[in-house]
Amino acid sequence: MKLILIKAFAIVSRFFIPLFYNKKYLQGRWFEGEKIDGWVWCWRSIWFQKILGFNRQVKFPCSHNITIGNYKNLDFHNDNLDNMFSPGCYFQNYRAKIIVGHGTYIAPNVGIITANHDFNNLDEHSEAKEVVLGERCWIGMGAIIMPGVTLADGTIVGAGSIVTKSVLKCNTVVVGNPAKVVRQY
Repeated sequence: MKLILIKAFAIVSRFFIPLFYNKKYLQGRWFEGEKIDGWVWCWRSIWFQKILGFNRQVKFPCSHNITIGNYKNLDFHNDNLDNMFSPGCYFQNYRAKIIVGHGTYIAPNVGIITANHDFNNLDEHSEAKEVVLGERCWIGMGAIIMPGVTLADGTIVGAGSIVTKSVLKCNTVVVGNPAKVVRQY
C-alpha cells in the first residue's frame, strides 16, 4: 500500500510541479524511483516561494531560509538540489557566478560571496569575481567563501572557516580564519 501511495504522489507531482519550476531541475537522484524527497521539497517550496514570495524569482525549488542573489548566476548539478535546502545559506552572486561541483555538500549557514563592499564607498561593491567549488567538496557549517576563490575537487572546509585564497590541490582540508591547509588525504 505504501509503495502505491508513493507512486501516486510522484505521478501527481510530475504533472503539477513543472507548472511552477523549470523541468531541468526536476530530475536527478532526488526524483528517481521510489525517492520522494525532491517532490516533498517542491511542494513545500511552492508555498514559501510562489505564495509567500521568499525567493519567488528562483526557477528551482529552494528553502525560504536561504538567500540567493541571482539564481541565473548559480550553477549546480541536479543531484545537489539538497544544498538549496541547507538553512541559512547565503549565495551572494548578483554580478558573478557561483559554480557548485557535482557531489559537493554545503552545510547550514554557509556564505558564498562574489563581491565585497568598496572600502572607500560602502554603498558600492568592488569588482565581482566568480567562485568555483569543485566536485565532492564539503563546506562545513558557518564557513565563508570569499570572492574569486576556487576549491579543487575533494576540498574540505572546516566549520566556521573563512576561505580567502584558492585551494588548488585536490583532497585538501582547510580550516581557520583565514583558512589554511592542515592536511592532504
